Amino acid sequence: MSVLPALRLKSQEDRRLREGHLWIYSNEVDVVATPLKDFTAGDQVRVEDSKGKFIGVATVTPNSLICGRLLSRDEKYPLNKSLLVHRLQVALALREMLYDQPYYRLVYGDSDFLPGLVIDRFGDICVVQIASAGMERVKGEIVEALQQVLAPTGILFKNDGKMRDVEGLESYVEVAAGEVPLEVPLLENGVKFLAPVQSGQKTGWFYDHREARAELARMVKGKRVLDVFSYVGGWGVQAAAFGAAEVTCVDASASALAMVAKNAALNGVGDKVKTLQGDAFDILTSLKQSGEKFDVIILDPPAFITKRKDHKNGLAAYRRANELAMRLLSREGLLVSGSCSLHLSRPELVEIIRASARHVDRSAQIIHHGHQGGDHPIHPSIPETEYLKAVFTRILPA
Repeated sequence: MSVLPALRLKSQEDRRLREGHLWIYSNEVDVVATPLKDFTAGDQVRVEDSKGKFIGVATVTPNSLICGRLLSRDEKYPLNKSLLVHRLQVALALREMLYDQPYYRLVYGDSDFLPGLVIDRFGDICVVQIASAGMERVKGEIVEALQQVLAPTGILFKNDGKMRDVEGLESYVEVAAGEVPLEVPLLENGVKFLAPVQSGQKTGWFYDHREARAELARMVKGKRVLDVFSYVGGWGVQAAAFGAAEVTCVDASASALAMVAKNAALNGVGDKVKTLQGDAFDILTSLKQSGEKFDVIILDPPAFITKRKDHKNGLAAYRRANELAMRLLSREGLLVSGSCSLHLSRPELVEIIRASARHVDRSAQIIHHGHQGGDHPIHPSIPETEYLKAVFTRILPA
């Protein structure tokens, strides 16, 4: 194996890595000894402490604040097909322990020690998202490793995420191996779905709320349900399948709502599910003006806070959505308030629910906290890997 070029850290800047973190910030690098400008995005390097002692193998993105991501702590194992096969096998063992059907997030970036890589599995189809220049360099090896470990019938690169812009990578969607249909089947909590993997959001599906959605089975029988920001019906169609009397799914995307109808029909609940297309805030306001009431309302919006600078405006958006929803709830109704915003903490979401309830002259009882599923494991050294929240709250008269 060729000797990798060194990336040397400043004095005392190795501690966080030795404690388990995987990220290297540009201000931690000794740029006199190892200038970042000498590297090309995606290069693999030998990370050293200030005295030249080996720490690990990383890939670099020299023009980014996070200029390096640690991939291995053994110099004999750089990022290549062999390492990818090993890490995929370790990741697969976890998912097979947790789930009896092959529908899950197979690789969750840093938490599976493959920073910059996400893979969702839909039975024999794998959808891959690459968010780092280092992983882009080995995209061929990723395909080969998946073929060796899983032998999928199709592999899709869904590389159109915003993180690629930060790494200076082009966006593209392409079939990397085999055949991948426009829509692929999956099973979640016993409910059947089709996911639009080639044209939909992210990989086409969001496995992260799986366990929170399973909670609906205990709470929706015979109820009138409103699913806001529904996408293709992950929450709403499951609610109908779990026995809800009526479900209304709200989304801005006509194509997403067409998939809601298709997924409802797939489960024999098409007659119980209807859709409303438009801006969620406008529709919530209109429903209130029409005197509508719902027993269960699910709010699972896109991230209103994508960057720290968006925090104030994002809080206002979450507050507005929760207040509008509470005004539509029947007496002793249930609000499921979700957030995928990393920069919104769980205590902040709880405070939004408390303040919103009081503002509309209601009382609140939190009865369940939902978290991301085990196929989105949390890296204990990287709090950013824990992002998902769902708070189940009973909204009562004051």
